[in-house]
Amino acid sequence: MIGLRIPSYERFEVGGARVIASAACSASVRGVLEHEGLYEFAARQPDAVALVGRAPVFAVTLPGDCGRVVVRHNMRGGWMAKISKDLFILPTRGFHELIASLRLRANGVSTPEVVAYVSYPKNLILRRSDVATREIANGHDLSVALAKVTDHQHRVMVLDAVVKLLKALTHAGAHHQDLNLKNILLTAGEGPGLDAHVLDIDRMGFSSPGSPLVAKANLDRLIRSLRKWRDLHELPYSAEDEEYLRLRSAE
Repeated sequence: MIGLRIPSYERFEVGGARVIASAACSASVRGVLEHEGLYEFAARQPDAVALVGRAPVFAVTLPGDCGRVVVRHNMRGGWMAKISKDLFILPTRGFHELIASLRLRANGVSTPEVVAYVSYPKNLILRRSDVATREIANGHDLSVALAKVTDHQHRVMVLDAVVKLLKALTHAGAHHQDLNLKNILLTAGEGPGLDAHVLDIDRMGFSSPGSPLVAKANLDRLIRSLRKWRDLHELPYSAEDEEYLRLRSAE
C-alpha cells in the first residue's frame, strides 16, 4: 500500500495494522483498531447478525455515523487452507477486493462498497486481513430467491435480474472465478423488477470489456453452481430456466 492514493479513501496505520478506509468511516475504523481488530470488534457486538460463509461473517453498526457494514476475516479455501488458512503475502485479498470493487462500481456493476480494508502483521512477509463492506439490506441470495418463488412471473423476474448482472460483468470485462448462487444477492429494485449484486469479488479478474470469453466463463460457472444446488439441495431449477439464462445472456 506504500504510496497508494485513492480518492475519497484515507490510508493510515494503527499499531502494526495498515488501513485503507473511506473518508466518511476512517475515524470509526481508527477508534475500533485502537482497542482490537475489526473482526474481533464485529464478533462481540450485541447487534451483530451472523451470516453464512467460509467463516462467520458479521453485519454490525460501526461507531459514529458510519452505519451498517458486513465484516469478514479473509480465509483461504481449497487445499491452501490446510497450509495457511488466513495468512497471505502482500497484497492480501482485502486489497484486491477494494480495487475490484472500485473498478466494478465505476463500470456500472452493482457490488457492495468496500468501507475499510485492514491488514495485520504475522511476520515480515505474511499478514492477516479483515474487510468491511457496506451492508445491502433486505436481500436474499440466489439460492434462497429461487427456492422461494412459486410462480412463473416471479421466476422470470429473478432470472432477468441475473441476466442483467451477467451482462454488466461482461461489459466490464470482469471474470468472477467463483460465481455461485451464494455470491449473487437479490433485492427489490426501484421499479417493478429486482436488482442483482455480486459478492465475494476478491478473486475477480479483468479482461477486455465485452469479452465473449468472459461472458461464457461467468455463465458456465454460474450454471455449474445451479446444477449442483439442484442435485444436492433439490433446488427448483429446470432445463427451461437454464435455456432462458443462456438465450437472454447472449442477446
